[in-house]
Amino acid sequence: MVETKKVVEKVILVAVCESAVEEIETKDSIDELAELIKTAGAEVVGTMIQNLDRRNPCTYIGSGKVTELEELIVRTGATGIVCDDELSPAQMRNLADVLDTKVMDRTLVILDIFAARAGTAEGKIQVELAQLRYEMTRLTGFGKNMSRVGGTAAGGGGAIGTRGPGEKKLEMDKRLIAGRISQLKRELAEVVSHREITRSKRQRNGIPVAAIVGYTNAGKSSLLNKLTDAKILEMDALFATLDPTTRELLLENDQKILLTDTVGFIRKLPHHLIDAFKSTLEEAKYADFIIHVVDVSNPQMDRQMEIVYETLDHLQVGDKPVLTIFNKVDKLEDEGSYHDLRADYTVHTSVKTGKGLAEVKEILGKFLRENKQYVEQLIPYTEAGKIAKIRENGELISEEYREDGIFIKAYI
Repeated sequence: MVETKKVVEKVILVAVCESAVEEIETKDSIDELAELIKTAGAEVVGTMIQNLDRRNPCTYIGSGKVTELEELIVRTGATGIVCDDELSPAQMRNLADVLDTKVMDRTLVILDIFAARAGTAEGKIQVELAQLRYEMTRLTGFGKNMSRVGGTAAGGGGAIGTRGPGEKKLEMDKRLIAGRISQLKRELAEVVSHREITRSKRQRNGIPVAAIVGYTNAGKSSLLNKLTDAKILEMDALFATLDPTTRELLLENDQKILLTDTVGFIRKLPHHLIDAFKSTLEEAKYADFIIHVVDVSNPQMDRQMEIVYETLDHLQVGDKPVLTIFNKVDKLEDEGSYHDLRADYTVHTSVKTGKGLAEVKEILGKFLRENKQYVEQLIPYTEAGKIAKIRENGELISEEYREDGIFIKAYI
């Protein structure tokens, strides 16, 4: 028997703070990066933050800090570094050459987590598409490295025949990646067309849709599970679920609403991911209502709410009625009072204990009524079939059987 154990990567986090105003934001961002590293299965063994007027275009941090970082890597036994911003190909290459260690950036870590979490065919296509777009930008600037096939000839000049193959390999890699991107785009377009067919069916059925949005790990999946028994994965981790799930929720008086979970938002969400996951995120764009879940136990709650609304604005989702759920109040000693100026309604909840969920359902019922007209009408027995339609697409409050017909009160 040979005992084996999983090797855990040890990494050092590196960030640049470009102004005194950004100090708190940088600290919060590096704390979040540490959570991302934990989610990716690695261990943080050190942190380095440098105050700079602007990021060094060659090495991200200053040359003095690069030397310090080299010493820190030796002292901590780190197997790599992770920078809090997306690095340029030149920055990544230069740091790797000087430090002789694995160099990653925030985008690479998020892509790695997404790759591990994607479960459906669509999710896997979206992740691979984002990874290839990221790799394509990283190929630029590596022509010199790829041309080092035959070493160096005596006298310092390049050996004959060594440069060409390198250039060909770079071009070949670019063509292969570009071809694969085109193929994935076609596959994703097919998936999106199926999604649009499903969406149009929903619209024809007249069942309203509410999209659940929020910062990652705010409790969106837990809310969907609690309200609809969806049985989707719940974890105290960033990006526990990627793939959207839609479930039907039955409210009072047989009213129906579809709830759709969406991918969590995060600081500095790479544009590769926003582009790749646009079809998923657009569930919020085509929804009738937005349910915004907020983790009140998180010290960066206000900033997280800003990021969610910034992302929604980027997706042009600004005109929907919003219900903001301030979740995880069970973690607070004093529940307090929280407000969201962009929301039509707010509720304090603990999805874990069930507190406030009845009020959530009540408000969703109000949302449905706001788009309907209240009527009191006598329907002749010969037209009794109309009542079934009202039950299906409206809200039947009461029905009274009289000699000359059925007297109803309803929202239609």
